[in-house]
Amino acid sequence: MSPHDAQHPSVEAFFHADTGTFSYVVHHAGSAVVIDPVLDYDAAAARTGTTSADQVAAFVRDRQLNVAWILETHAHADHLSAGNYLRDLLGAQLAIGRKIVGVQSYFKAVFDLGDEFTPDGNQFDRLLDENDALPAGDMIVHVMATPGHTEDGLTYLIGDTAFIGDTLFAPDIGTARCDFPGGDATLLYRSIQKILSLPPDTRIFLCHDYPPAGRTQAAESRIAAQRENNVHVGKDTAETDFVAMRRTRDAGLAVPRLILPALQVNIRGGRLPEPDEHGAVFLKLPLNRIGRNA
Repeated sequence: MSPHDAQHPSVEAFFHADTGTFSYVVHHAGSAVVIDPVLDYDAAAARTGTTSADQVAAFVRDRQLNVAWILETHAHADHLSAGNYLRDLLGAQLAIGRKIVGVQSYFKAVFDLGDEFTPDGNQFDRLLDENDALPAGDMIVHVMATPGHTEDGLTYLIGDTAFIGDTLFAPDIGTARCDFPGGDATLLYRSIQKILSLPPDTRIFLCHDYPPAGRTQAAESRIAAQRENNVHVGKDTAETDFVAMRRTRDAGLAVPRLILPALQVNIRGGRLPEPDEHGAVFLKLPLNRIGRNA
């Protein structure tokens, strides 16, 4: 296979240190897609910024890439999405899994959004289903449904690459939590098995890495390494063992630091709420609605 073949696209990773998030530009022959871009957010000051997203845009412009799609693997709870910002800046289309509507419906109630928010996915240009295929120049983005961490989880397959969202982490970290609304450890196990059935040399790109001391952040892994070494699902771990481990582990996890601002923005496709008559924008902090004692 030629290194310049569309089946072996180039991948540029951008690491957002504050949230441990990787965003990606996948490109070949002048065409590109952007996956899981991050909007900067200073929680103490409640201030957004676009420095990280602008780095993605600068990379695209420097290489004169035509971005066809901004793709979200799911509605993230640990960072705010820059999907809407980059869609407008780069003239791309914004897409996410069709089951975002269930996530939207749940969090519309949590945040008491009222009639100003319609949970029908209209905030995105396209809602994606299993086996959909998106053109991006001579690349084709194949869509694989991988729920479990959230109900709307997708994996994007582009040539010999797979962008797997929060299903798997680096082999020494394991797998994603399943205690968010719509999460399900059994579904996650089965989604992971779909991913692990890909060819062993498939390059898989992670949405997050939280490395232990002595290891730097790793954006990329391989199917073979995950099958053999993943501490949660490697070496043919049984479904019942995984589900028991995941439920026990999740019961002790803290709520993500940015879950409340992130989900209000991300169910809107990365848009902020509409400003009031004075031009001020507000996010809500619903008390006692999120977490184990909710």
